[in-house]
Amino acid sequence: MRIRIAVPSKGRISEPAIRLLENAGIGLRDTVNRKLFSKTQHPDIDVMFSRAADIPEFVADGAADLGITGLDLIVERGRDVEILEDLKYGRADLVLAVPEDSPITGPHDIPEDAVIATEFPGITENYLRRKNIKAEIVELTGSTEIAPFIGVADLITDLSSTGTTLRMNHLRVVDTILESSVKLIANRDSYHEKEGLIEEVRTGIRGVIDAEGKRLVMLNVDRDNLDDVKALMPGMTGPTVSEVLSDKGVVAVHAVVDEKEVFNLVNRLKRVGARDILVVPIERIIA
Repeated sequence: MRIRIAVPSKGRISEPAIRLLENAGIGLRDTVNRKLFSKTQHPDIDVMFSRAADIPEFVADGAADLGITGLDLIVERGRDVEILEDLKYGRADLVLAVPEDSPITGPHDIPEDAVIATEFPGITENYLRRKNIKAEIVELTGSTEIAPFIGVADLITDLSSTGTTLRMNHLRVVDTILESSVKLIANRDSYHEKEGLIEEVRTGIRGVIDAEGKRLVMLNVDRDNLDDVKALMPGMTGPTVSEVLSDKGVVAVHAVVDEKEVFNLVNRLKRVGARDILVVPIERIIA
């Protein structure tokens, strides 16, 4: 039994998706000469490269068992797929925006004869229907930000991760339509028929995600000072303590901690007698 994973062939979510698979132990065999299909280090898993926008379609139709793509594209396509995991990257909002000098301050101000330019006509149409707004939608395939300034549209809907591009183009956000990030999706039939292998992939990917921002801190300390050390580094489920056989009265302690806490933690540990402190990156955490 084999499975095929659809991965974006290019764009901002492509390389992180490939890196995620590699860190999960499903690395591509040929990362240089990228073709339509690639075998991986796992004998029963192949990767298919395609446009991110087409991945929901391929997964829903069964051309791929799993896929990695943005929620915005999943919703826009409107296909029935199983969302297995939020991959915690590619975060962006699909927003409704207007020129800075527009009198529109929110969706309630949109006149009936307004024109909205967008690369997401499906999501935009559903949004207008929910808000009971009658407006015309013009579908564009790029450069949406320029539409209000060349007489094509009065408003736009567009993806924004920081808002910088909108501000540079003298646009301001008046509403958020969808909060998006990259998801791991599955074909519903494939999930039931190949659940074992798909869950192995899911576990590997989740392990990588859970390990992000974590470090393994290891140290030696005199047993007399152990309580002070334990109070400082509880870790995920409490620190692990073991005897140091070559040095009686000394114990080894290790725990997983947040990366942002490491700098201050190491200094506090030294002050209570910890020594031989190691801070080690973590590739995966399998719960």
